Amino acid sequence: MDLAYIPSPSTGVIHLGPIPLRGYAFCIIIGVFVAVWLGNKRWIARGGTAGTVADIAVWAVPFGLVGGRLYHVITDYQLYFSEGENWVDAFKIWEGGLGIWGAIALGAVGAWIGCRRRGIPLPAYADAIAPGIALAQAVGRWGNWFNQELYGRPTDLPWALKITAGPNREAGFYHPTFLYESLWCVGVALLVIWADRRFKLGHGRAFALYVAAYCAGRVWTEYLRVDEAHHVLGLRLNVWTAIIVFLLAVVYMVVSAKVRPGREETVEPRKAAEAGEKPADGAEDAAEVQDTEPAQDTEPAQDAGDGDAADADQAGEKRKDGAGNGAGAGGR
Repeated sequence: MDLAYIPSPSTGVIHLGPIPLRGYAFCIIIGVFVAVWLGNKRWIARGGTAGTVADIAVWAVPFGLVGGRLYHVITDYQLYFSEGENWVDAFKIWEGGLGIWGAIALGAVGAWIGCRRRGIPLPAYADAIAPGIALAQAVGRWGNWFNQELYGRPTDLPWALKITAGPNREAGFYHPTFLYESLWCVGVALLVIWADRRFKLGHGRAFALYVAAYCAGRVWTEYLRVDEAHHVLGLRLNVWTAIIVFLLAVVYMVVSAKVRPGREETVEPRKAAEAGEKPADGAEDAAEVQDTEPAQDTEPAQDAGDGDAADADQAGEKRKDGAGNGAGAGGR
């Protein structure tokens, strides 16, 4: 008798009349909101403007979804283009199938477009949203639980995941690799937040740390999985991808720290320029007030003195002119 296990939902879809509400889609949407919310807080703390993260996410998220789906379809093409399969299923993203590698790669392209439109350096933006992406992955992995997919090897552990019989799966108890990866992603987010505060990471190094830490965890969770996958030299394709990307992220952190140490002082040049102009204008106004106020106090005295001297000079001139004018009048 099984005393403890993680149950799987009987269905991943709830129908609200004719509208299907899919658990997988909800997890993706919630993950995006979490990433934008945390990224916005971190961006403001770095000196950025509220709303900038969301504006750029409008570009990054669609690109990321397309990239994630493309990676999945290309690496698991046999699920859609083999004999007896329907290629139209390749577009049914709500049924599961997003590759994080493609999502990050193409999502970065979308973020780059959004950053260029606002005059923002992409590395600074990537650093701000890095832990949010990790949390988004942690939430998104629960979509696999709704679809009863991406589980690991059979196990009798108390936290085993109960899988029911269905297309391309056998009933039994398996490692909940979705849960392992979800918890790992939460740990990655906390690691990046801590390291960023402790070492003030900049120029994309916080994002590189997220990538390296995630890849380290993906290697062992991928090793436990039993779903169909391509193998290269005895290892699953995603294991090789994780190893290569991990090495690239570490190399970037090392080289970047030497070439561009420290952290960006300004993350939104336009905001900094506007902020720089306002104090300057205010300082000029204050200087003008200071210049005019003392003048108002001293000028009357000076003007009075000058006026007295002028009046005396003018009186003297009148006396002289009077004598002259009298002589002149007689000559005419």
